[in-house]
Amino acid sequence: MNQAVSQPFSTYQKRILLLMALIQFSIILDFMIISPIGDILMKTLSINTTQFGLVVSAYAFSAAIAGIVAAGFMDKFDRKKLFLWFFSGFILGTLACALSHNYWQLVLARVVTGIFAGVSSATLFTLVIDIFAPQQRGRAMGVVQMGFGVSQVVGIPLSLFIATHLGWEFSFIAIVILTLAILVATGLILQPVTEHLAQQQHKNPFVHFVKVLSQSDYRTGFAAVMFLTIGGFMLMPFTAPFLINNVQVTAEQLPLIYLSTGLLSLAVMPLMGKFSDRYDRFTLFTIGSVGAVVMVFFYTHMSATPLWLVILINLLMFTFILCRMAPAMALNSMVAKPEDRGAYMAISSSLQQIAGGLGAFIAGMVIVQQDAHSPLQHFDLLGYIAMGIFILCVFLVGRVSKLLTARKLAH
Repeated sequence: MNQAVSQPFSTYQKRILLLMALIQFSIILDFMIISPIGDILMKTLSINTTQFGLVVSAYAFSAAIAGIVAAGFMDKFDRKKLFLWFFSGFILGTLACALSHNYWQLVLARVVTGIFAGVSSATLFTLVIDIFAPQQRGRAMGVVQMGFGVSQVVGIPLSLFIATHLGWEFSFIAIVILTLAILVATGLILQPVTEHLAQQQHKNPFVHFVKVLSQSDYRTGFAAVMFLTIGGFMLMPFTAPFLINNVQVTAEQLPLIYLSTGLLSLAVMPLMGKFSDRYDRFTLFTIGSVGAVVMVFFYTHMSATPLWLVILINLLMFTFILCRMAPAMALNSMVAKPEDRGAYMAISSSLQQIAGGLGAFIAGMVIVQQDAHSPLQHFDLLGYIAMGIFILCVFLVGRVSKLLTARKLAH
């Protein structure tokens, strides 16, 4: 058991959780929308699989670089002001995506969006750690990660409908409208977060950055978080093209698959958040990882398959993948000291983005498609690589769990 007593949320915390879930929803949707509309983009802009992999990885790499550059400054400002500034840039970047008319304009727009999205996401999770006590963070992370589920249930099916009937550009315009409303709500509801400023010992941002990187405990956390999502990033960009061209799912059926996955995550993430505050987090992560390895094998070896079986395999795979996230994020939230949280989360987010961008780029190099309507080749090989990374991540997260246990016993 992790916590003997479950601490309830205050009214303010409940409002903040709802707001943070909406923020996470918008950031995830902006990134993930590239995958379901990938088939439309590849055919509309006449781009191949390697170029499409670059569209995905450009966002991830730019987010990673921005996070590293910003890491030294993250703990120097009021978290609220920092978030509002970068989230505003994220909105402008998304608008630039909607206004893109060719491949290179889209790549540049995704770079700009990634720069601001990476720091916005890191600041968001830093706020979760600042506002919620350790015994609340599993549940808080679970609720915030529900943004993924909402994006699957509402965002992606609606965006697919818009892209199919109005054009892919209008999917990004819809996100811009939503995020403007979220920006206003954040300014009104979120209180200033400045307690960490009183604990600052390093005034120079570069010195602070080096100090965070130099701590062995932090490097243990960085190693684990870097590989947490890379396997998913390898598979995700080519999910829609794989389902359409290999499994023979129609474009009209695709939203149903995303909808069912989203409904599942809405149920699984809060439940796993509660379990993460009650049971051993590493054990939960290991169970999820083993299940994910098994289901990724079945998923990546599908050929022409009935829709009901595609949905079932997809649901089981995502159940186990989601079971990994809340325990791992809760463990990672406990690694850094309060005065280092902003920098630690910024670097963690950057490493995840680097790993994700590398995963998408590798996937684009591994996957081969003869023409826009041919089946994808080597998707099964990609699955084997992802399975190996899931297994490696169990070892790395286990090191974080042992570190936190030793630290607790020392005190």
